[in-house]
Amino acid sequence: MGDSFLEFSTRLHLFNSIQPKRHHWSSLIVSKMAPLVILLLPLLLYGTVSAWESTCSGQVPAWQRAETISLTEFGAIGDGRTLNTWPFRKAIYRIEHLRRPGGTTLYVPPGVWLTGSFNLTSHMTLFLARGAVIKATRDAWNWPLMDPLPSYGRGRELPGGRYKSLIHGNGLRDVVITGENGTIDGQGDVWWNMWRRRSLRFTRPHLLEFMHSRNIIISNVVFLNSPFWNIHPVYCRNVVIKSVTILAPHDSPNTDGIDPDSSSNVCIEDSYISTGDDLVAIKSGWDEYGIFYGQPSSGITIRRLTGSSPFAGIAIGSENSGGISNVLVEDIDIFNTGIGIHIKTNMGRGGYIRNITFMDVRMNTVRKGLRIAGNVGDHPDNKFNPKALPVVNGVTIRNVWGVNVQQPGSIEGIKNSPFSHICLSNVKFWGIKMRYKSWKCIHVSGAASEVEPWPCAELARSPASGLCSNAF
Repeated sequence: MGDSFLEFSTRLHLFNSIQPKRHHWSSLIVSKMAPLVILLLPLLLYGTVSAWESTCSGQVPAWQRAETISLTEFGAIGDGRTLNTWPFRKAIYRIEHLRRPGGTTLYVPPGVWLTGSFNLTSHMTLFLARGAVIKATRDAWNWPLMDPLPSYGRGRELPGGRYKSLIHGNGLRDVVITGENGTIDGQGDVWWNMWRRRSLRFTRPHLLEFMHSRNIIISNVVFLNSPFWNIHPVYCRNVVIKSVTILAPHDSPNTDGIDPDSSSNVCIEDSYISTGDDLVAIKSGWDEYGIFYGQPSSGITIRRLTGSSPFAGIAIGSENSGGISNVLVEDIDIFNTGIGIHIKTNMGRGGYIRNITFMDVRMNTVRKGLRIAGNVGDHPDNKFNPKALPVVNGVTIRNVWGVNVQQPGSIEGIKNSPFSHICLSNVKFWGIKMRYKSWKCIHVSGAASEVEPWPCAELARSPASGLCSNAF
């Protein structure tokens, strides 16, 4: 138990150290919660240590490449002024057409490498050296366009097509983006200002997007100032995202960190995210287009993530029309955030959200601890079917602590499609403002055990009803 306590104390100190001018968890616990901590500390310690030792990153093998080529061999100049789109494209064309057995590493040396959008190819590693910055050009007017995603039917922001991501891959396998914490900089402010001025012609580009791809590894890279969502694997399987840092100002619009979308077997671990929107948002298509396309998100693990956002820490939805299931979220630290855990959907979405587990989540300075809602999100057009109701079933939230939490939570289902088997266990929020003491619940069934403040009457006071017997 000594080693476990030391490890917990070290991690607690690291979490506190990234929050300037904030009360430390340790001082809050000692001064206000000592009796409760004595009771719950063993559970917290052993749960934390167990999660710390677990990993899913081995689900995608990392192969040793047969050769390495440098971007400078293709005429690139890393002075921050010379446009290097053509050298990137030439280098990747060579990798694609020579097809070296075992694949090729494209080495990006230290320097600032200004570029427009470019495509990756299979069996390659994009390696960013320490001090390397791949920087997007600010020439938004000549940015390439592409078709909307079939599961969305249009651009997410505007009708019609969408701007291509800075780094893009379609139909690929065995791709690695890694390095020595080099940076991919989207220079997003030009796009954010267009959004604020309502002068966008099409939906903004992501920083990195993979479509219809498999066996993808993204690690040890900094993603900075994305125009829109940062990392967007869509229609993918076997994706590992680990040890990444994702940064954007809190007032940057729609700069989600990682958005797995209609994808399966996705592993997100050991990362830090601070952006202007959800840290992670799991999606699967939008209304009638997502229902028709019918590709779910499933088998997704999010573990050892730390971050801050004015919106959600971990979100599911609201675009869930292809279905979202079998999601595990554990060992998460969220601070200075709008909503800690947010599961969201709407009438017209159809689809389902089921078999979702959150455990060992710690929050500090959060507006609302938990929200599960059936009235969130807009629609692509007026062709959606309001009778296409989502099914939310089997959500377990266990071992969640929060301090400086203004509101505990709300669980608001849909009248003709109530949320069921919503199970809360050892969920405790402190610092609640008096006017927000009560939970708000409607059209929901489930159970609660060891929840503070006590949740709504719609959740049974004991798991003895059998609704949550497997969750507690």
